[in-house]
Amino acid sequence: MKNIIEKIFDYSLEEIMGERFGRYSKYIIQDRAIPDVRDGLKPVQRRILYSMYREKNTYDRAYRKSAKTVGDVIGNYHPHGDTSIYDAMVRMSQWWKNNKPYIDMHGNNGSIDGDSPAAYRYTEARMSKIALELLKDIDKGVVEMAPNFDDTILEPTVLPAKFPNLLVNGATGISAGYATNIPPHNLGEVIDATIKRIDSPNSRLETILDIIKGPDFPTGGIASGSETIKQALSTGRGRVIVTAKTRFIDDSKNNQIIVDEIPYETLKSMIVRKIDEIRIDKKIDGIVEVRDESDKDGLRIAIDVKKGSNKDLILNYLLKNTDLQVSYNYNMVAIVNRRPKLLSVLDMIDAYIAHQRDVIVKRTKFDLDHAKARYHIVEGLIKAISILDEVIRVIRASKNKVDAKDNLVKEFDFTEIQAEAIVMLQLYKLTNTDVTLLEEELKNLNIIISGLEKILHDEETLKNVMKDELRNIKKEYATPRITEIKEDMEEIKIDEQDLIQKEDVIVLITKDGYVKRTSKRSYTSSDDNDPLLKDKDYVIGLYELNTLDTILLFTNLGNYLYVPVHEIPDIKWKQLGKHVSNLIKIEESEQIIASIPVKDFEENIDIVIASKLGMIKRTKLIDFKVNRYTKPIMCMKLKESDQVVNAFDSHSEIFIATSDSYGLWFDKEEIPVSGIRSSGVKSILLKKDFVISVNTFSLNSEYITIFTDHKTAKRVKLTDFEKSTRARRGLVILKDVKTNPYKLLNTFVGDVKEVFGLVKLQDIEYIKASEIPISDRYKTGSTISKDDIENVFVQIENIIKIENIKKDDILPKETPQSSEKREVKINQNYQISLLEIDEQLKSIDNILDN
Repeated sequence: MKNIIEKIFDYSLEEIMGERFGRYSKYIIQDRAIPDVRDGLKPVQRRILYSMYREKNTYDRAYRKSAKTVGDVIGNYHPHGDTSIYDAMVRMSQWWKNNKPYIDMHGNNGSIDGDSPAAYRYTEARMSKIALELLKDIDKGVVEMAPNFDDTILEPTVLPAKFPNLLVNGATGISAGYATNIPPHNLGEVIDATIKRIDSPNSRLETILDIIKGPDFPTGGIASGSETIKQALSTGRGRVIVTAKTRFIDDSKNNQIIVDEIPYETLKSMIVRKIDEIRIDKKIDGIVEVRDESDKDGLRIAIDVKKGSNKDLILNYLLKNTDLQVSYNYNMVAIVNRRPKLLSVLDMIDAYIAHQRDVIVKRTKFDLDHAKARYHIVEGLIKAISILDEVIRVIRASKNKVDAKDNLVKEFDFTEIQAEAIVMLQLYKLTNTDVTLLEEELKNLNIIISGLEKILHDEETLKNVMKDELRNIKKEYATPRITEIKEDMEEIKIDEQDLIQKEDVIVLITKDGYVKRTSKRSYTSSDDNDPLLKDKDYVIGLYELNTLDTILLFTNLGNYLYVPVHEIPDIKWKQLGKHVSNLIKIEESEQIIASIPVKDFEENIDIVIASKLGMIKRTKLIDFKVNRYTKPIMCMKLKESDQVVNAFDSHSEIFIATSDSYGLWFDKEEIPVSGIRSSGVKSILLKKDFVISVNTFSLNSEYITIFTDHKTAKRVKLTDFEKSTRARRGLVILKDVKTNPYKLLNTFVGDVKEVFGLVKLQDIEYIKASEIPISDRYKTGSTISKDDIENVFVQIENIIKIENIKKDDILPKETPQSSEKREVKINQNYQISLLEIDEQLKSIDNILDN
C-alpha cells in the first residue's frame, strides 16, 4: 500500500493538458499535415510512394489493387485510418488537383464535379513515371532512413526529389496553430528559376519572379494582379484573384457565354447549379439556360443568353456571385529542419538546392566507393590472369576455398577482396577477350573515379551535375503554362440598377408585415377580387411602383426597413404575401406602422417621425438611403417604453392628438432637421397621457375626424382650431366627463370624401366621413357602432394613387366574413386597442412616478 501511495503525483489540469497537447501539436505539425520543404510531401504521401516503390508497383508494370497498397502502407509505415491513406492516394492521382499526378489510378478516382471516388477495393493504381523521379537514387543512401512505427523496417524521412516538387504541385493542410496553402506552379518555370539560383546564389527576387510568373493551376483560368502575386511569392503570404476563362459566341444560331476553364479547387457542378439558381430566381435578366457540356475533350459550360442582352453585365454578375471568380490565399508554410516556417519562393528554392547538393554528394560518395571497390577487384583479376598458371597451381594445391584465398594473399600479395574475386572467377572468363574487357573496364573506372572525385572537390562541377539533371527533368516532363497571368487586378463593379428587370408592379403591404409585389397583368386580371389576407390583417400600403423603386417600412421600435421593390416576392394578386422577416429579420415585438414609397432619394422631401411620449423629428429623405440593408436600421433613438406612432413624408402642417383629448396644430418648419439616429425634439407637452396620432395635411383640408373609446366620433372644422407652436399643451378636443372619462383612440385630418374602417372582433365595419356629424371641440361625439371597437384606422384615400383604379375596386362590395382568412383592401396610419390604452397609461404612470 505504501509503494502504491508513493507513486501518486499531483499535477494541475493545465499542466497535463498543456504537455499532452504540446506533444500532439508537435506530432501533427511535423508528421501529418505540413509538407517538408525538401521534397514537398507530407508523411502519408511519402510513405505511399515509398511503399509502392518497394513493392515495384511502378508505371512500367501492371496496375495493382489500391486496397493492397493501402494495406501495405498501414501495416508497414502509416498506422492510421485506411480512409486517410486512400484519400491521399486519390488526391495524388487527380489531374485537377496536381500539375503532375504521382499516382496513375485505373477506375473512378472522383471528378472535378466533387464526386467521390470508388472504394479502394474497386480501383487499381500504380506510380506515374514522374513519381519515380522523386525516389531516384534512394537506394544509394542519399537520404536519412529511420525506423518505422514498430521498429521492424526502415523508411525514408525525406525523398531525394529530382525537382522542386513543393512549388510544382503545391500543398494544402491544417494542423494545430499552423496551416499551409501553396499553389501549383509551372514545372518548366520552377526548374529555370532553380537553375538561375544555382548559377547566381545572390540573384535578386525580381530576377526569379521574371521567370516564375505566378501560379499555374491545373484547371487553368486567369490569375490577376501581378503585384499581389509578387508580394505573395516574396513574403509567403498574399492573395491572387483567379477567374474562369470565358468567351462569347454571338451568331445567327447561338448567343452564349462559354466557360472553358474554371478556378482551382472549385466544383464545376456547384458553379453550374449556382448559375441555374440565379436564372430561376431571376436575380439578373437575360439567362435562358445553363448546361454542362464537358466531355473527354475538356471542360465546357454553356450559358445561353437572350438576344440583345448585355453579356458583359451578365458575365460580371456571375463572376461576382459564383465561383467563376475566387480569391486564392498564399500561406507558404513548410517544415524546415523539423520546424514549421513561413517561406518565400527564394527560401523554398534555396532549401531545395541545399537538399539536392546533399543528395548528389551522398550519391557521388556512394558511387565513388563502389567504383573504387570494383577498380580494386579488376586490378586483382588482371594481375591474376597475368600469372594464371601460378595462380592455378596455388589454388589446386589448397585444401579448400578459404585455404586457397589465404594462399593467394600469402603468395602474390592479393588483398582479401581480390582473392575472393579470383577464387570465384569462372573459367570461361580466362580467355583473351575477357582480359581485354577487364582492361577496358579498368580504364573506364579510372575515368569514372576521376569524374566522381571532381564532383566532390569542385563546386562548379557539382552545380553542373545538378543543373543537367534538372534540365533532363524539364525536357521530359515540362508542359506549357495553362494559367494566364494578368498584370492588373480589375475590380468588378456592377450597377445594381442594371441587374434589375425593369417592370411596373403593384406593391402591397399589410399591418401584420406581409408584403408582395404583383405584375400589372395579374392585378388587372383579378376581376375585382380582393387580395388574400390573414384574419384581422389589413392593407397599410398599396402602390404602383417600378422594380427600380424602394419601400421604406417604419416600425414601432424606432427602426426602418429598406426594401428594394425588386426584392419583394413576386406573388399573384389573389395569393397571400410573404412576411417581411423573410427579407429582413425583425424582432417578434416589432410591428410595421407606416410605409413610404421612394422613387428618387435625391428629392427634397422630409420624413417626419413621431413617438408616443411626445418626441418628433424631421430628417431628409436622402439620409435614409443605404447600401446594406440586411437588418433593421435605426431611424429614431427612443427612450425606454417609448414607441413610434407614425412616420410620413409630410405636408406643411402637423396635428398631434393625445389620449387625454388634447390637440396641437403647428407648422412643419417648427421641427428642426436632424440626423437619422437623433431622438428629435418635444412635439407636445404631456402629463399622464400619451400621443395617439400624428397627422400631416395641407391647408386645403376641411375637418379633423375624432374617434373615442366610447364608440363615438365627430368631425370638427379645422377652422375651429387655432394654429400654435410646437411643444405646448394644445387645445382641448373633447369635453372632460369626470364621471365617465373619454379617451381618444385616433384622429384624422382630411375632407368629406374619406372612408374609415372599424376593426371589430369578427369583421371590419366601414363608415364614410360624411356619415359622422360635425360638432364643436367640446362635444363627445355621436355613437358610430353598437359593437366593441378593437381598432380604428385611417381612410383609404391616402393610398389610392394607382392609375385606372376606382375607389369601388378598393372597397369590398359587402362586409367580408371569415374565421381564418379574409380579403380586404384598405390602408392605415396607426391602430390602437382599448387594452393597449390601459397598459400604456399604466406604463406612463410608472415612468412619471419614478
